[in-house]
Amino acid sequence: MAYLLVRHAVKDYAQWRSVFDNNESLRAAGGAKAARVFQSAADPNQIVTLIEWDQIDNARRFAASEDLRKAMEQAGVVGPPDVLLVEEV
Repeated sequence: MAYLLVRHAVKDYAQWRSVFDNNESLRAAGGAKAARVFQSAADPNQIVTLIEWDQIDNARRFAASEDLRKAMEQAGVVGPPDVLLVEEV
């Protein structure tokens, strides 16, 4: 199974969450199967997402997509995200 692990800071969690939830169909159309969201216990505006993908190539495409870049901008992501593609072993 392929996963996309993304860590980033946001201006406002509620704003970010709204955009994230509204883009579920975009992720699903690209091959995402499920997503989990985590917040730092010390700072609720530090977010980690773990998104399960049907194929690693689909995860790569999504991570590099203009749609993702636009969604992150709209969601108030601060600075570049840390993105890691991983496979379950």
